[in-house]
Amino acid sequence: MQTKVNQTVLELVKGDITELEMDAIVNAANSHLKMGGGVAGAIRRKGGNSIQDECDRIGHCPVGSAVITRGGNLKAKGVIHAVGPVWGEGKEDEKLRSAVLSVLNLARERKIETVALPAISAGIFGFPMKRCAGIMLSTAIEWSKGNAYLDKVVFCLYDDNAFNTFKEELNRLKKVIE
Repeated sequence: MQTKVNQTVLELVKGDITELEMDAIVNAANSHLKMGGGVAGAIRRKGGNSIQDECDRIGHCPVGSAVITRGGNLKAKGVIHAVGPVWGEGKEDEKLRSAVLSVLNLARERKIETVALPAISAGIFGFPMKRCAGIMLSTAIEWSKGNAYLDKVVFCLYDDNAFNTFKEELNRLKKVIE
């Protein structure tokens, strides 16, 4: 499922983000950039330890921010590590919006044309999926209205629940766009 905003195609796919051929994929990171489980663990396993080594050199990334490393053995050329909020820590919506904006702005700065994001903070960080979908999609839509830098922003969802939730939110938001 996809829609176009300005020059950017926003697309939803269900699958493994580590298998996508994109300029960059996004890791739902923790602030210490330790790639243990979830999306981060899958990226490290498939991309190799060189990604974690680069993260170790960077050291830290604040909540709501993002940093970039090379893609190691992944099909993607780079990995943008975005630190989303833990549900219950306060100002979660604002921090998630900031993390998504950090990804999109970093992609623009690095002349990345295609980027894929997972449902940031919706896994072990406990962010409610519907709320996550609404914030991530609306942020990408608003950003794309004023920026024609990205060719494609993919939201890569790992299961039916996540995919269907993002699909419902995108359908709702499309009515507002059109």
